[in-house]
Amino acid sequence: MTTPIPRVMVPGSVAKNDVFTVKAIIQHQMETGLRTDSTGKTIPRKIINQFVCRYGGLEVFRADLHEAVSANPFLEFNLRATENGRLEFSWREDGGATYSLFHDIVVT
Repeated sequence: MTTPIPRVMVPGSVAKNDVFTVKAIIQHQMETGLRTDSTGKTIPRKIINQFVCRYGGLEVFRADLHEAVSANPFLEFNLRATENGRLEFSWREDGGATYSLFHDIVVT
């Protein structure tokens, strides 16, 4: 299995109080735990089960994901630009592994 690769797409700068779109995706195989290998042994579940976005340290978006989510889960949501700050993105996988990205946004 390859190492999950997270990516986000957000503007570098936004006018104060404008709404902007955030697009987030993580390249992840997503194993449901319902399939078996060639020997009949169950392949353990390993999915991205949670996504969180923080803006200036405050949680502004959260999604809990389940088995029905496809591989490479893609999320799109909107935020209002209130102040310069850091956007923090984190994806949590079964077993506790976390993958993170950061993006600073300038509010003009």
